[in-house]
Amino acid sequence: MNPYLDEDLVTLGDHVRRFATDRIAPGFQERDRTRVLERQLMREMGEMGFIAPELPEKFGGQGLGCLAAGVIHEEIARADLSISYINLLASLNSQILSEHGQPEVVAPWLEKLVAGEALCAIALTEPRGGSDAGNLRLKVERIGDHYLINGEKTSISAADQADISVVFGRTGTVESAAHGVTALLVPMDLPGVTTSRFDCHGQRAIGRGSIFFENVRVPVDHRLGDENKGFVQVMQGFDFSRALIGLQVLAVARVSLEETWEYVAQREAFGKPLSAFQGVSHPLADFDTQVEAARLLCLQALWLKDKGLPHSAEAAMCKWWAPKLAYDTVHQCLLMFGHGGYDRGLMEQRLRDVLGFQIGDGTAQIMKTIIARTRAGRSAVPA
Repeated sequence: MNPYLDEDLVTLGDHVRRFATDRIAPGFQERDRTRVLERQLMREMGEMGFIAPELPEKFGGQGLGCLAAGVIHEEIARADLSISYINLLASLNSQILSEHGQPEVVAPWLEKLVAGEALCAIALTEPRGGSDAGNLRLKVERIGDHYLINGEKTSISAADQADISVVFGRTGTVESAAHGVTALLVPMDLPGVTTSRFDCHGQRAIGRGSIFFENVRVPVDHRLGDENKGFVQVMQGFDFSRALIGLQVLAVARVSLEETWEYVAQREAFGKPLSAFQGVSHPLADFDTQVEAARLLCLQALWLKDKGLPHSAEAAMCKWWAPKLAYDTVHQCLLMFGHGGYDRGLMEQRLRDVLGFQIGDGTAQIMKTIIARTRAGRSAVPA
């Protein structure tokens, strides 16, 4: 029994798992090799209603709530963490677009995102720093009815595959910090936009890279939120994505544990199954306990969001704890398989995939600062 998942959500999860097992899991290792994200698979996910189901129906969603999005998200991640980035980027960015964009501008894009016909990147990090996200240098200048963008964003998920991006740039002075940042919706086919792709350790199908802007002209009506207030307004949506990331990586840990328990129960040594040895079973029991607890925390954060209640601290807990726990769990599972786990295969790819979330989308140190400020007050935990 799970206090956050009713019968309908459990049924939804079973439905998604069948699809993910049949259509996503078989290509897991091949996508890592080719670094190709299949657009046809995206469209199938859209047709099944698996992308941003929490969006209101007027934007093409189903209005199912954030817990439903989380249930879908973890089942897709169970099959391939890279493919679940489609869900993560769609849920985060569609929330930003729907809440802060001009309806006539964002509505067509939202429909495409939900249908799996478009991919949206979020361009925040810059070469000179990632965690100090309010200290941006990308220049955004208002010229009449357009903004002119110049600069670089880096370590951007799906940089070279996205159709649009939510770009944060500086319209105010450097001294104004986060209060001088504006967010824009930028179609990636505009003149002056170019991209590169990194050769990352994991999450290779979705990929990361840089986006370069050279005199890119964006209409003023593509602004998201108020000028100079984009960072403060839009960053509130990251609580949602942090809880989703927790479920995303824990799904990988859960399936790894399931496979490892089965393996150690069958594999014999010294006339006994490996699971008979406490040196094998106890570490797995430890991680199984922690993974179950962390998953409940992630579901709680989404439940709080659905109820309109504060959840910043809980979301930050999900973001720092779950990626580290998932990595440690998969690492332990890999060791239990011996050389078979160390050889290139499911476990080693999962280990590479989950590692990236200890770096991107907010480090553990930043998340712990958010928790401390929530508990003690911002004045007691200054920047």
